[in-house]
Amino acid sequence: MGARLRNPTIHLKPMMIDYIHWNIDPEIFKILGISLRYYGVLFVGGLILCIYILNWIFKNESIPLVNLEKLSVYGIIGIFAGARLVHCLFYEPSYYFSHPLEIILPIQPTAGGGYKFSGFQGLASHGGTLGLIIALIIYAKMTKESIIKTIDLLAIVAGIGACFIRLANLMNSEIIGTPTNVPWAFIFVRVDNLPRHPAQLYEAISYLLIFGLMFYLYKTRRESLKNGFFFGLVITLIFAARFFIEFVKENQVGFEDGMTFNMGQILSLPYLVAGIGFIIYGLIKTKMNTQRPTQQLNPMPDTTGITSGIPKPTNGS
Repeated sequence: MGARLRNPTIHLKPMMIDYIHWNIDPEIFKILGISLRYYGVLFVGGLILCIYILNWIFKNESIPLVNLEKLSVYGIIGIFAGARLVHCLFYEPSYYFSHPLEIILPIQPTAGGGYKFSGFQGLASHGGTLGLIIALIIYAKMTKESIIKTIDLLAIVAGIGACFIRLANLMNSEIIGTPTNVPWAFIFVRVDNLPRHPAQLYEAISYLLIFGLMFYLYKTRRESLKNGFFFGLVITLIFAARFFIEFVKENQVGFEDGMTFNMGQILSLPYLVAGIGFIIYGLIKTKMNTQRPTQQLNPMPDTTGITSGIPKPTNGS
């Protein structure tokens, strides 16, 4: 279920370049048939780091920490369920419609007719984002917290979570880039012997930089950037990065080979539109909210003459 390799469209020069040979075993160890893999460790590690940072943010915002516990549970379920379903339904529907049990269980059939533990072989970030949004709506209804404020706070840490996921993909030698001559190319030995763009690292670095920007803006501009601005900015930046990096990534499934834009790029477009919309809404809404107190402190001059004690003229007077 890995990336579908396209025929190289560039001529690799016979240069003596010491490319990075990447041959990491995705499995750390196995006990009683159950393996611990780098992907799982990094996926969970990223979530734990996000929760740790959110703990500080919730304290800073004077939000009860019990709400963070609820948000963590809803968020983890939403991210995983959404990421799994979108991968199965959009990237490999024919396979999973024939093997529906594998959608919800981390197993694969064996040659002998049984099943083996394999871990989940596919999670889509677009689905993870959608699942998280649905989880946040449920969280907001349960806790009476503002959904707009909640998604803004989660947006601060979204980049670090996405970074860890792409590092996990790197450890799996999956979501690889197209063949290239760049000096920093990786040869993914478990895939082939061609030097390729380390597309996972491109995304991981991009998302880490986005996290840095979001955290800086939160620390310095929190009072002037509200009402969905942070949410809009983070999904715009993340999915813009995703859209452009897709041009140097191998297609994930065969049907993408004849497409101008692959499935990852197509699924990014709605998020880009929504992100820009939230940025505009957040800026306008915050500006309106800051103008209202000023208007209340400086009321319009009384032209009726009532408050000044001067009778209001009437007809015939």
